[in-house]
Amino acid sequence: MPVTVVPDPTPPLPRIVHTVTPGDVADATVPSGGNVFDLRLARALSTRGHQVHEHPVHGPWPHPEVKAQERLDRCLAGIPSGQTVLVDGLVAAGAPQRLRRHAERIHLAILLHLPVGDAARNGEDGDPAVLDRAERAAVHAAHTVVTVSSWAARRVVEVHGVPPSRVSVAYPGTAAAPVTRPSDPGGRLLCVASVSPIKGHDLLVDALARLRTHNWTCTMVGSLRRAPEFVAHVRRRRDDTDLGTRIHLAGPRSGPALESTYADADLLVLASRVESYAMVVTEALARGIPVLAPAVGGLPEALGQDEDGAQAGILVPPRNARALAWGLHRWLTHPQLRAGMRGAAIRRRATLQSWDHTARQLAVALSVGGAAR
Repeated sequence: MPVTVVPDPTPPLPRIVHTVTPGDVADATVPSGGNVFDLRLARALSTRGHQVHEHPVHGPWPHPEVKAQERLDRCLAGIPSGQTVLVDGLVAAGAPQRLRRHAERIHLAILLHLPVGDAARNGEDGDPAVLDRAERAAVHAAHTVVTVSSWAARRVVEVHGVPPSRVSVAYPGTAAAPVTRPSDPGGRLLCVASVSPIKGHDLLVDALARLRTHNWTCTMVGSLRRAPEFVAHVRRRRDDTDLGTRIHLAGPRSGPALESTYADADLLVLASRVESYAMVVTEALARGIPVLAPAVGGLPEALGQDEDGAQAGILVPPRNARALAWGLHRWLTHPQLRAGMRGAAIRRRATLQSWDHTARQLAVALSVGGAAR
């Protein structure tokens, strides 16, 4: 399926844009890539001169109770007819019938980060088949579907049968950041992800347990509230392998605390079971930090290549602790490999797109989707 390319000039985006997001979108205690994307995209649109009206709707999306669905209904009813409304995919999948009530009088677009059925198939709550049906109904009610990677766009077409002409990609932007200073032997490992089954922290602990004799520490930064039972499971596995002093579950960090954490990292390590993109990959590359991660979903797109075609990291088979351990062993024992990946990360840094460019891609998506409807 072809990926939408930004033409020149960019089609005009409506001057007024409404964004409908989960209610916890700005809650620093439960950060997620989807929430960060929603907030930064709204800011980028505002910077470009658009009037952005943000509508956080509280509820346990995509599994809302009736009251949450009613809040969404009231929110949409209050938006004037003919205006553009960009609804986060978690909200859309939780209340497709509510969306359908308003789809004919507003210009409805859905921002789909990760198909909810794929999330459920990889450890998140819910019945994948039920979630697939709900999300399918939502995306077919929309004028256009915006995704964050080519992989996610292909999944929407494959799983939900949406015509490719109504599916576009707005890749996440990346803010500029200073290049970090590496250590030798590169053993400061960092994992930035909410501690939940889909992010695979259990696989990462198992991989690290195979490398006891190597010199490393691993800081796991991410929410500890989204899946408390899984957090307890990860802690038990860590403690059972006597790695409690080397693996630190740090909880969520943002602002200067997160910047300081990146500054003390040599390698970003992810063990995700599925990813639509993984914004933390480009956040690491923006600082010249290489990446070790599974080749799953849209993650290889985020890693990308430098101008010479070199990768600033190691991609390994997904859902495989042994493969993660192999990649970490290579990183920790090959100085020339570390230096080469570090150079590739710094070169890749220069190719990362801005959030302003993401806003331009959204303009393309809404323009094409509106015409296609």
